[in-house]
Formats: sequence, structure tokens, C-alpha cells
Amino acid sequence: MKTAIIGLLQSGKSTLLSAISGKDVPPAGITNIEEVIVPVPDERLDWLQKLYDSKKITHATIDCLDVPGFSFTDDHGRAAARRYFQQMRTVELLVLVIRAFEDPTVPAYRNSVNPKRDLDELRTELLLADLELVEKRIENLQKQVKRPTATKAKDQAELALQQKLQTAIESEKPISSVIETDDERELIKSLGFLTLKPVMIAVNVAEDKLSENFDFGQTISGQVPVVNICAKLEYELSQLDEQSRVEFMADMSLKECAVTKFVHSCYSALGLISFLTAASPEARAWPVKKGITAHEAAGKIHSDIKRGFIRAETMSYSDLKELGSEKAVKAAGKTRLEGKEYVIQDGDVILFRFNV
Repeated sequence: MKTAIIGLLQSGKSTLLSAISGKDVPPAGITNIEEVIVPVPDERLDWLQKLYDSKKITHATIDCLDVPGFSFTDDHGRAAARRYFQQMRTVELLVLVIRAFEDPTVPAYRNSVNPKRDLDELRTELLLADLELVEKRIENLQKQVKRPTATKAKDQAELALQQKLQTAIESEKPISSVIETDDERELIKSLGFLTLKPVMIAVNVAEDKLSENFDFGQTISGQVPVVNICAKLEYELSQLDEQSRVEFMADMSLKECAVTKFVHSCYSALGLISFLTAASPEARAWPVKKGITAHEAAGKIHSDIKRGFIRAETMSYSDLKELGSEKAVKAAGKTRLEGKEYVIQDGDVILFRFNV
């Protein structure tokens, strides 16, 4: 899973990424996109490792791109942003970090802290970047459809779709709002439109504003996850040893750290769940799309397992933890033999049987 962490200058996105990754905050003035691998915390793996005496734990990971802060106050800043936008077109999720904290030592974008204005500006620039791409594609397709090529019918269908997308963007609507079918999505998939991607919002707040609600009006839909995170506080927590972190979080009445909150929101935005495998060599979490079948999930582990699929011996993590062992789960009749069409559930502990 690849995600781009983006925000305006001084939004605190690099501090947030450092908090969730454990990496140092990069120095100011960095102009290159940095790639950081963030392991997905999952306490279920820790318990499974102890039960199966696994030699290794393998967490799911999120591949995060730390994109330099945007400034749209002049042409130079807009040109730089367009270059970064092009590199972002391959990601699966956009995380928009919005500043909502006051700090006289950290200059505010456009000289004031205004979360709604900043989100509106980011959204507008993403729309404009997609509009440029749509207009170029329409220009090319209008030339192509005049030629007697083998792809003429497909080109005509895409041209009609691109014109529909142009109308949507000019009405300040994201491309995702007008894509109606999987065929339409497949037709434009390779172009990597930014406003077709899932989005989540991370509002960077002060320590005493973690419970504050932000009204972004019509800028985002109600389905977009919005989380409040104090990046500065979470970075300080990430620098502590485990015992000190637990004590500090208790003092601050924090129930979960930024890593957990961030990952859960990413999973929610992308519609992901995790199934688990456990044995003596390794306990592992496998991130998959919600609704995936056992046959498809087997292929995530290895193509041979998918090709030779026989059945998926399945039990829920909650049953396994409650009863304490595989033997006890089987005795309680809660181990299931599932076929190819079984829909994977979050927390399923699976042993795939196959023959090749």
C-alpha cells in the first residue's frame, strides 16, 4: 500500500511521518520526495507469536511518500507542486495534513492559521492538476478518433468519458464523483488522476485541541476519514522508551498513539482488512481489500497456493485468543473449512491447504 503525505508549508506533515515511522525529522529545505516504510502495528501478531513460538513477526507495511510542503503563493511554488503531483499519480491514497495549531515560532502559511482555507486550496490545486491532464488527453483523443485505427471505438468511448470528467472538474467536483462503472474506472486507470484516489485528512492540532471538531463544509464528503493528531506531541512520544511512553500517555489521557490512529484511518479510507497466518517460523499479517475471496487471498501469499487451492482452514483470532489454542478451537467446533468463494474477514487466522 503506497500513500502520499501532502500538505502546505509548515503543516507539520514531516513531523507526523517521523512520529509514525520513528525516523528523524528531515531538515528544512528538502526538495525531494522521501520514501519511508511504516510497519502497521498489530497486537494480534504479538499474541500469536507467543502462542506458536514464532521465530519471526512480519507486520503489514505502508509505503509513505513524504512530499515537500506546497506553496501556491507564486508561480515558482505552483510549478514545483505540479512536478510533485506527477510523481504522486502512482499512489493508492492521499493523506492531506492540515495545520490547525498556533505557534509563533512556526510561520503560518499565508500569515494565518485557517484549516478550511488550506484544505480548500489543496483541493483546488489537485482539481486543476487533473484538469490539465484531462485537457491534454482530450486534445490527443480528438486527433486519434479521426484515424481509422483498431482502437477507434475505445478511443471514442474514452473521449466521451474525458469530456464528462472535464465538465465535473470545471464544476469543482472530483473525478471520483462522476465515475459510475468499473469499466469507466479501468478506462482511465493508467492516468493516475489525483481526485480519483481515496483521501484521508489528518488535522494537526495543539495538545489541548485533540477533541475539537472541524467543519470543512462541502470541501470533503462525509465518507472521508478525518483524524486529529498533535504531530509535535506524537513525535515526542516516539522518542521515549515503551514504559515512559505508556506513563506519559496515561498522564495525557491518550488512548492510542498516532501510529495506530493513522493506520486505522488509512485502512478505512482504502477499505483494507488483515488476515493472519501463524506457525513456528513466522506470524504474519496480510493486508487485503475488504470483500476478497479465500482463493484471491491465497494468491497474496504465493501464486502456487492460489493455483493449487484446496481449502482454507479458518478460525477467528477472537475465538483463538478466548479459547487459548487451536486444539480448543477445534474442540469447540469453531474451526471452519472454507472453499474458494469464502469472503475473508478481518482477523481470520488461516492455514491454506493446496496441491501443485
